Amino acid sequence: MSASRLDAVYRSILITKFFTKGWGKPENLRRLFEFRKVVSNRDECFKLIERDYAVTITKEQKLSDCTLLEGYFISPLHRYLPGIVPEVAQKAHFQVLLPIHWPEKGVKPMCLHLAGTGDHFFWRRRNLMVKPLIKEAGIGGIILENPFYGLRKPMDQVRSSLHNVSDIFVMGGCLILESLVLFHWCERNGLGPLGVTGLSMGGHMASLAATNWPKPLVLVPCLSWSTASAVFLQGVMSQSINWDLLEDQYLSDGEYREKLSKMVTIVDEAFLAGKKFAQTYHPATHPVSTTVDTAKKLDITYKEKKMESDIVDITKNIVDLNKNVPKKETKPFTREALIQELQSLLDDNKISDQLYEKLLSNDKFELLPQDIEDINKLTEEKINEILMKCKIADLRTTGIVDINTDPPKTEQTQPILKPPTQLEAVPEPKIAKNKSWTVSEITSDLWSNLPFLKSKSEKKIDWSKVHWRDREALQFMRGIMDECTHLSNFSVPYDTSLIIAVCAKHDAYVPRDDVGTLEEIWPGAEVRYVDAGHVSAYILHQSLFRACIKEAFERSKKKWKDGKHVN
Repeated sequence: MSASRLDAVYRSILITKFFTKGWGKPENLRRLFEFRKVVSNRDECFKLIERDYAVTITKEQKLSDCTLLEGYFISPLHRYLPGIVPEVAQKAHFQVLLPIHWPEKGVKPMCLHLAGTGDHFFWRRRNLMVKPLIKEAGIGGIILENPFYGLRKPMDQVRSSLHNVSDIFVMGGCLILESLVLFHWCERNGLGPLGVTGLSMGGHMASLAATNWPKPLVLVPCLSWSTASAVFLQGVMSQSINWDLLEDQYLSDGEYREKLSKMVTIVDEAFLAGKKFAQTYHPATHPVSTTVDTAKKLDITYKEKKMESDIVDITKNIVDLNKNVPKKETKPFTREALIQELQSLLDDNKISDQLYEKLLSNDKFELLPQDIEDINKLTEEKINEILMKCKIADLRTTGIVDINTDPPKTEQTQPILKPPTQLEAVPEPKIAKNKSWTVSEITSDLWSNLPFLKSKSEKKIDWSKVHWRDREALQFMRGIMDECTHLSNFSVPYDTSLIIAVCAKHDAYVPRDDVGTLEEIWPGAEVRYVDAGHVSAYILHQSLFRACIKEAFERSKKKWKDGKHVN
């Protein structure tokens, strides 16, 4: 996917910064993570909102082209998590626009419109989406004000600059429950079929809201995808975050590292790691029957596994399968063990006598830059062989590594050793106790820190050039974003055939690489693409978004009537 240059330029000229005060209180994050497990289950979440939830209509006005209602209600999240929603955001304000005459007798379609980033108050959605839909198709609309936006914005918040990472989860929790309140209100007033839509962040919030309505519901998420983690870590929005502040806060407060990090799951990375392990595992190199059985169990496609259970269960099963492999007796990583492995390679004529002597000539098994030219038969694969047998044995002995299988051979074909001018500095290994390691983590982290691959002329690493997966704070960000926003952590919508998602092919705000697809997570959903970036799609394709909403409502009317399937 090529990224839109317009998206990058547009983002660069905005002064809005996000999460300027950090992660938020650890206790608030803990409560939100625990509550996510409730709202992600449709049956449990639906019970939280009574059918006659109190809604107050404060205004009714007859306009030339529609009837306008205004109202409010108290956000249910304030009831279930008191103290977590700012006081000004506790009152959920909304507008309702109804056609003066409904085109079809007995059918009163209504669509809830959720706000994208920066969409304060009601006027933008009212004039660009709701009124045109009333005029073109007789589809009424509800416009809900986001928490932290417009009438619900804290006084000390500048524009859309959320103070804490936790605020985005408070916003999502509010909107999920508030959408249920409004769906119930529509039903009490004889309105339906029902739908929900939104652009960008609003599209993702609409997707989350749709997972908890136990009846047919039209869903048209525009310019969003399966998780918000890619938005803040890979998209252009990542440039608007003070990562140094978040990293300092994360490393200085043990609550984040020692407790909260264990409550979250990086959904796609955990799945891909397990899938790669299964694909690269070979009985010839790992003959233990129990580990071969493990590989066979893991060697299953995403779609096949998705039919059986939620993706979260898959990632947990991957870890459990590795844990259940019987442990082999291992020896700690010692100088004697490494010498023995080197002697074995020498006996098999896999390394030269000269290299063998040089490696044993010092306690740290280091090579000087001038020694590198003497390397003849020692390849990355052979060094990896030593590393995994000795280093993992040590990690197992200390209880740091949870897996009990040797990792697969690396797929790289070029020797890891480079001429002295090309050697790069690598960070010292950070091995945390009680950390669950994946095979891919062990292969990359331990291999890069093998002592005799380092030059003595190394310089300190430039953290600005380190891939985000190598920084704990960034890993934590992806983990909490996946935990609270990844659609695979939520129930599948009641009828996925009523879903039409619209995405931009060149979206630099919402990257789609290396994350689960909507079609995989929601079988039966339809995804359409426009040949544009995020910004240009928002500006130029409003009519397409409306067309998809109208088409999805037509599907609903043909397939369902009063919540019952039409034969």
